[in-house]
Amino acid sequence: MEEHILFQALADPVRLRIVEAMRSGEWAVGDIVERMDIHQSGVSRHLRILAEAGIVQMRPDGQRRLYSVRAQAFDRLEAWVASYRRHWDRRLDRLGNALKGKSV
Repeated sequence: MEEHILFQALADPVRLRIVEAMRSGEWAVGDIVERMDIHQSGVSRHLRILAEAGIVQMRPDGQRRLYSVRAQAFDRLEAWVASYRRHWDRRLDRLGNALKGKSV
């Protein structure tokens, strides 16, 4: 999947809050409902979108479904940001060198 799908999924404030809560580990849907103060159907919809984007994964545990963050999704985002960082670092280095050459 492309990175824009990850950004679109994380752009929703509720989904971002869900992902931030999951940094501490696995969460059952009921726990997310209590923490986020939204209906179970809404949490399920947000989790489905996050799963389709590859951001979270589900692990069945008896009757419960436990959700956790997939590190691979954030590795891809980090690589995408790093490519832009390298691009801008090179441009800013050239600008800095040009300004040094013109300074007294």
